[in-house]
Amino acid sequence: MDRQVSLERIKTREKPWDIVVIGGGATGVGCALDAATRGLDVLLLEQNDFGKGTSSRSTKLIHGGVRYLKQGNLALVREALRERGRLLRNAPPVVQKLSFVIPCYSTWQKLYYGFGLKIYDVLAGKYRLGRSRILSRRETIDHLPGIKKEGLHGGVLYFDAQFDDTRLLIDMAVTANQNGACLLNYAKATAINKDTNGRIAGVDFVDAESSGNVSVLAKVIINAAGPFCDEVRALADPNAERILELSQGTHLVFKQNDGAAETAMLIPKTSDGRVLLAIPWQDHLLVGTTDTPIAMATLEPKPLDAEIEFILETLAEQMETPPSRDDILSAFTGIRPLVRSNGKQNTAELSRSHTIKIGPSGLVTITGGKWTTYRQMAEDTVDSAVSSAGLPATECRTRELKILTERQRAIADLISEDPELAGRLHPDFPYTRADIVLAVRNEMALTVEDVLARRTRALFLDARTAVQIAPAVAEIMAAERGENSEWIAEQLSAFDAVAENYLPG
Repeated sequence: MDRQVSLERIKTREKPWDIVVIGGGATGVGCALDAATRGLDVLLLEQNDFGKGTSSRSTKLIHGGVRYLKQGNLALVREALRERGRLLRNAPPVVQKLSFVIPCYSTWQKLYYGFGLKIYDVLAGKYRLGRSRILSRRETIDHLPGIKKEGLHGGVLYFDAQFDDTRLLIDMAVTANQNGACLLNYAKATAINKDTNGRIAGVDFVDAESSGNVSVLAKVIINAAGPFCDEVRALADPNAERILELSQGTHLVFKQNDGAAETAMLIPKTSDGRVLLAIPWQDHLLVGTTDTPIAMATLEPKPLDAEIEFILETLAEQMETPPSRDDILSAFTGIRPLVRSNGKQNTAELSRSHTIKIGPSGLVTITGGKWTTYRQMAEDTVDSAVSSAGLPATECRTRELKILTERQRAIADLISEDPELAGRLHPDFPYTRADIVLAVRNEMALTVEDVLARRTRALFLDARTAVQIAPAVAEIMAAERGENSEWIAEQLSAFDAVAENYLPG
């Protein structure tokens, strides 16, 4: 992907795009990929970087959602388990199988959760990853060496999947680009234009690189702006009803001790009504998440002190030697765009199913849902857009479509051409100079934050160490982009400010 090529393609196009997608997270990129593989001309606009919002801040799981069984939302669980199976098939090695254990402190818990997970197995059908089973006390300790042993009766083992969220997102964007989609980050939609009949005719956006205003024509617009979708709806209709309730979920990252479990732990009952997960991820331990109602969405949400304490206290109830606040390497927060529901005040109770709304002007809004079901959400949304605008298109082709996940091969090619690019940025990270070069050349990374937060995961794994390597990253990027020392200083200042949000006080 080359941003300048995309921008030139946009500026020289005279006829309307079949579809313009607003939003460059999982849902928006999924829609662009779906539409492009159907043979439609599609443009995607993202106000910041791809995945800057919720899609980079997930629990890193591709899963059916065990807790939705208790809510009785079997349709969502079945859909998510089917999509989990498709992602495992279509996007290896970014998506991988992972085993989970629910520790049980009574015989009743073993039977209750054991029965529930058998239902989970049945709902997965042919996409099942393995049989769940009840574990003895000894087996549970073997899987979870750090578990609190007093009163432990055993556990229940089951299987789900894990992924690197923005690595998959960038791979999806590359795949969409290869199939003809035009994608542009740092392009904020500022106006939705209509024809004399009040129907969608196009969109205006600002190119952040040049600060220039650009207008494009569109037959239909898909609003996939996640937590910001109400703001996009207001561009089309200032009187549009607000449809979202927002909550934020915080995660903490710790160093993974030598000999620690490669099995994830699910704590099935917490004081806020959610489950808590402790997951091995990229040689670290990722723990989350919370569900805290918030009034408005921001691009850089910050963990609340109460959320951090809640996670630490819950871990202390479950582990023999729980981590402390001083052990936190990174703390990050994502915002959930939940669809409003009459009578439900607790955001933890709101449905994670997706909702599609078509406004009077023809704006197609997709919201709700979850990372795991992005592909089905995109299929349903593009179906709606095609029908609404009367577009000629083939049926969805993404169910069997392989996502291009060949970054490691591209890194190896760069290093073979220039062995100096093999140099590691830091002993605690696997990232090399080649990772930075590839991110700038092929993946539209414009800022140090783009590279350290989303093309690599350094900021999410260890915020302090990410700050340490930021100067080296800025130097490499400046050489690639032809930037000067002033640009480097601005980038480092901006990155330091963002990194503060990942460091609990």
